[in-house]
Amino acid sequence: MRVRVQLLLALLMLTVAVGTELAGPFVAKRLIDVHISGIEQPWYAVSGSVAAGDRYAVEYGGGVYKRADHFAEGEARGKEIRVLQAGRDYYFIPSGIGFDGTRTGGGDRAITIAKDGLAVTYEAAKLSRGELYRFFRPEIGGMLRLSWYYFGLLLLSAAFSYGQRYYLQASANRIIRSMRTDVFGQINRLPVRYFDNLPAGKIVSRITNDTESIRELYVTVLANFFTGTIYMAGIFTALFLLDVRLAAICLAIVPILFVWVAVYGRFAKRYNRIVRSTLSEINGRVNESIQGMAIIRAFRKEKKIEAEFEAFNMRNYIYKNKLLSLNALTGHNLVGVIRNLAYVALIWYFGAGSLTGPEAIVSVGVLYAFVDYLNRLFNPIVNIVNQLPNLETALVSAERVFVLLDEQGEDVADASMPRCRGDVAFEDVWFAYKEGENVLKGISFEAKQGQTVALVGHTGSGKSSIINLLFRFYDVDRGRVTIDGVDVRNLPRQTIRRHMGIVLQDPFLFTGTIASNVSLDDPSITREKVEKALADVGAERVLRHLPRGIDEPVIEKGGTLSAGQRQLISFSRALAFDPAILILDEATSNIDTETEAMIQEALEVVKKGRTTFVIANRLSTIRNADLILVLDHGVIAERGDHETLMALRGKYFQMYRLQSGEKAGTVRAAAASAADPGQAAAETTGEKATSSKAAAASRR
Repeated sequence: MRVRVQLLLALLMLTVAVGTELAGPFVAKRLIDVHISGIEQPWYAVSGSVAAGDRYAVEYGGGVYKRADHFAEGEARGKEIRVLQAGRDYYFIPSGIGFDGTRTGGGDRAITIAKDGLAVTYEAAKLSRGELYRFFRPEIGGMLRLSWYYFGLLLLSAAFSYGQRYYLQASANRIIRSMRTDVFGQINRLPVRYFDNLPAGKIVSRITNDTESIRELYVTVLANFFTGTIYMAGIFTALFLLDVRLAAICLAIVPILFVWVAVYGRFAKRYNRIVRSTLSEINGRVNESIQGMAIIRAFRKEKKIEAEFEAFNMRNYIYKNKLLSLNALTGHNLVGVIRNLAYVALIWYFGAGSLTGPEAIVSVGVLYAFVDYLNRLFNPIVNIVNQLPNLETALVSAERVFVLLDEQGEDVADASMPRCRGDVAFEDVWFAYKEGENVLKGISFEAKQGQTVALVGHTGSGKSSIINLLFRFYDVDRGRVTIDGVDVRNLPRQTIRRHMGIVLQDPFLFTGTIASNVSLDDPSITREKVEKALADVGAERVLRHLPRGIDEPVIEKGGTLSAGQRQLISFSRALAFDPAILILDEATSNIDTETEAMIQEALEVVKKGRTTFVIANRLSTIRNADLILVLDHGVIAERGDHETLMALRGKYFQMYRLQSGEKAGTVRAAAASAADPGQAAAETTGEKATSSKAAAASRR
């Protein structure tokens, strides 16, 4: 509401500013026609007694004269005289004139007036500067008064112009602030699926570059369009008040301007879309390159990355040049052509009028005002034309931003629920990231409160997909996932996640301190809880050597900390929120053996009372799990605890023995012996024979 008020106030102040500014030529017109050129109006002799004390009475050559427009109604008038200009001189004619036309001075004693082949010479006296000043002196007061009016109008216009610019920019800044907040909030509302195919750099570009272009729409583009429209409306009103016919001729500029904007927009919109798109690609490439700088240099791909970047950069350059050519073609030069055509029309009108009859001849003041208004008319046109590139850029940027805002999202819920027990069940769950390509096929299992469930399997078997469904990063296609018997789809996502904690393989740390990364600035997480969480995972032994301890600054992504330190902080973060369900996604795969042993020891304490899901490639870390699910291409191939699965001598048995360092053939033979002892013996014998041949070959 406040933004609307500011915008309306800005438009109101703009209207007043334009009105006061456009009143200037009317003041100048009166100054010229009444107080300067008015000296050429008829003058009449008055008696000395009447003229006594009359500020408009002028004494000259023994007589007293007063200009016709200064006589009161019914006031007696004497003999008519005229004061006319010829060249740079003024002449006193002691009589009236028959007609006016081209004037020629005849020395100091005569003036000749010619028109339509007729020429009349009048006896006249050339006026000196002092004598001429006498006739202008009655007008000095009016001239000073109008000058003060003009100056006052300029001050008023400047004050209201400042006000409208301030309020317009203030409202624009407020709008863009709200828009950026909405866009960032929308990002939090969008499902994780939306970000699968959209690089981070493109999203950043929409929040920063595109919203800034929209700000320019309000601050510069709309300001110039509003100003120009009101300005032009005021000027055309003034032109019609001065002369209807010439104003009608100038109206031809309006359709030309509309056609101009339409043609320009047709080409500029396409170019700007490509420019904004390539700019997003450039931002995406820069973001990706910075994040992957170590890999790029390790594999010597600097030239390749530069070439890919240059391809987008060149495309951006090419279309910016096309925009530049379009702007140059339809910019100031075209305005100059239209302005010159308007001046031609003005000259033709006044020139033709002076030849066809005196009724078309206008005063000097009207001519001055017309030229002044005509000059002023093209200033807003130039400003509007100059803002056409920014207008199209802003429209394309707004289109990109609103496409993001129009994406279907889900409001962040503030609802809370009592701490759940942590009983989790998957019931015949099917799921696919892409339609028709199922990654989970009929998954069913249960995890009771306090149990540890381990998920193992090859890459792409569906381990992380189960966690994604549990966290509701995605929803199931068929079947259902329940927590404490309630379908998770019937609960707000944020409410569920409030009772869940996760530790990822690649921990993410935010800029701040170690303590703030554990608590995430949650007011419910006290410093004591932070310290306890760090102590529970043994992190204080690793972090205590840091100069500031847990208040040690953390830069983006924790670049100054080791992988083990980052992982310990991530563990502490999950535990500080005291989750009912704890998820460890290959959480110990990137840390050293000593740190892993420390965490494993701490987790045995931490797991108590919590339902824990563990995705692990190191099978030695899940020997104590209550339930191990062996996944294979989206189905549960085996399930049970460690001893049960080892007794089965199936996939889990093979993976475990391989990780224990045994040869592949021996493992396969051992696995096969459970089903066919004879086949197992044959495989073992064949393997021994192969080994003997290899040994003999090595001796030779």
